[in-house]
This record gives sequence, structure tokens and C-alpha cells, in this order.
Amino acid sequence: METNLLGQLLLTGVPGPALDSDTARRFKALQPGGFILFGRNIVSPEQLRKLIEDLRDLSDIEPLITIDQEGGRVSRLRLIGSEPPNAQALREKGDPSLITRHGRLTGELLRLFGFNLDLCPVLDISYDDEADNSLKGRCYGRNAQEVISNAGLFNRALRKEGILSCGKHFPTYGAADVDPHEFLPVIRRTKQELLKEEVLPFSALLPELDSMMIGHAWFPDFDPAPERWPSSLSHNIITKFLRDQLGFDDGLVMTDDLDMGAILNEVTFEQAIQEAVRAGNDLTMICHRIEMVEQAHTHLAALPHAVLDAALARIERAKRKLVPPDDWSLDRFLAINREIQDLRVATLGPERAANLSVEDGKRSPVELY
Repeated sequence: METNLLGQLLLTGVPGPALDSDTARRFKALQPGGFILFGRNIVSPEQLRKLIEDLRDLSDIEPLITIDQEGGRVSRLRLIGSEPPNAQALREKGDPSLITRHGRLTGELLRLFGFNLDLCPVLDISYDDEADNSLKGRCYGRNAQEVISNAGLFNRALRKEGILSCGKHFPTYGAADVDPHEFLPVIRRTKQELLKEEVLPFSALLPELDSMMIGHAWFPDFDPAPERWPSSLSHNIITKFLRDQLGFDDGLVMTDDLDMGAILNEVTFEQAIQEAVRAGNDLTMICHRIEMVEQAHTHLAALPHAVLDAALARIERAKRKLVPPDDWSLDRFLAINREIQDLRVATLGPERAANLSVEDGKRSPVELY
């Protein structure tokens, strides 16, 4: 295993709207497998396209360029354009054609900027639309079949436009009672209970998903007390359950952000990086502590070659599906943006569409990042 390939296991954030010389030098040396962009990276349409082109130019292997573009408050691109309706609004409207339109327009928009992976659809079931567990507004259903039907429509339309998809947050955040951005949720569902309900959307859509994101929660049925062990670092959940039992053996698997409180409060950085890959993840996500990526690279180098080689092979397979960006056109962006606004009005009605998403005055970390 070539040590210069270790960076492929890193999915890293980017400090700002342009690459300064130090960041460019760091990324050129480490060769991360992918980059995830946030609001701090988005100023204008032209600037965003240039940033993505610069990230691609310094990468020897075509990188994954990803973002959370779900709809509603988790729509990073609403900073420079219209805010698409969220999953809950689309499900409540009850018109499947609008969900398909949302997937198509999302795919077209991302291809235009140069993204190739969207971190959605959310496949969690909403048991309480008002729960303070980071999922408010983001769930396509209140039962498994509703999620399968609605998220499936979005997923197929997105992928048809050449954008890879990611099911999240396996095995579930739906029963979480706290926001994993801040604390580690404890979910006392057994494997059999999960198989009968929460995991059904993931298993049903498994053949149509390009990747899977593992959430941060402790499932005592998989990893018994006394140690509180996050699912994103769990060999029992990722390798034994997702890969071996459900059959996602060759699929691309990534952690949720390792900079979230659910991880920072429970394990060391070295544990987070090494145990994530040992557990069966291929990509370790470091969204905000970007100065730690060199240290992460060092921690990865200490892992057994067999573990690293398996992850690198899955990343390579996933990257074979990447489609180049569309040619840039500001007019095309403006046209897609008008269509997104039309979709918003068709889903919410003119009066509700005029108000952008806020969470009763409280900004969730999932919205701010």
C-alpha cells in the first residue's frame, strides 16, 4: 500500500471561499480523497465554481466534491440562490412529481458548480417532527414505507443527473433524543427492532445508493455497556451489520462529521480516526478542524495494510462513477434557480414560500455549519 494514497481516506472541509497558499500546499501534499463545502465557502456563483476547480486542479486523483444540499435549512447553496423546500414540506404536499423535480434540479445545480456527491437523502424516520435531534424538517416520512417511496424518488432523480447519492444516517437518528452535533445520543433499539422499522429504508434503497453515512449514536444492543461507543466507530454496526448482513460489502461508507460533539466528548482524535477505518468506514470526515488533517494522515498510517487496502479499493470503485462538471454558465445557474423558486412556491404556496427556514429563532448546528 502506497503511503501517498492514505489521503484518499480523508474527506476534509475547506477553510474559506478561496484557497490560500498554506491550505493549497497542505492539500497538495496530503491529497485528500474528497472535500466537503459549507456556508463559509460560498460567496457567489462564480467564486464557488472557481473554488471547486482549484480543488480539482490540485488533486492527482479526481476528488469527491460534496455538500449537504437537502432542501430547507440544510441547503448550503441557498446562500447564493433560492432555498428548495425541505423533505417534510414535500412529503406533506403529497405530490410525487414535486419530489422528482427536486431531485432533478438539485442534480443539475450541483453538476453546474462541479460537485459530484450530494450528502442525501436522509433516510431517517421522523417519529416526532418537533424533536430537537437535528432532524427537524429533514425526514421524508413518518414510517418506513413513506421514507422509501419519497426518498427513493429524490435519489433516482438526483443520480440520473450524474450526482452520487448518500443515504444517511445509518442505522438511525430517528429515535435520538439529543442533537449529535452536541451530544452522543443513546438509542436502545435492538437489532431486530431496527430491522423491522428504522433500517428498512436503508436496506430497501441499498442497491440504489452510491454511499452510506454512519451516524453518531450509541446502540447498547450492538456495543454493550459500560463503554459508550459511537455507531460511526462500531465494527459490529458497520462491518457485521451493514456490510456482512445487509450486503453493502463493496459500497462506499463514510463517517458523519468527526468534529461533532457526539465524538469530541467521547473519544480521542486518534481513536476517532483509527477506529472509524477499523470499523469499516472508507472515508473519515473532518469538517471544521482542518488543521488536524495532517495528524489524521499520521494516525491512518499506523493501521494494518489489509484494512487500508480494503478501504482504498472501495473508494477507487466509487470514483469510477464520477461524472465531470457541466460547463459553467451564469445564465444556466439563474435558470435553474428560477425553477427551484417555482418548486418552492408549488410546494409551500406563495405566502409560506416567502419565508426562509428558521427554527423558531434557534439556529441548529446542522444549519450553521
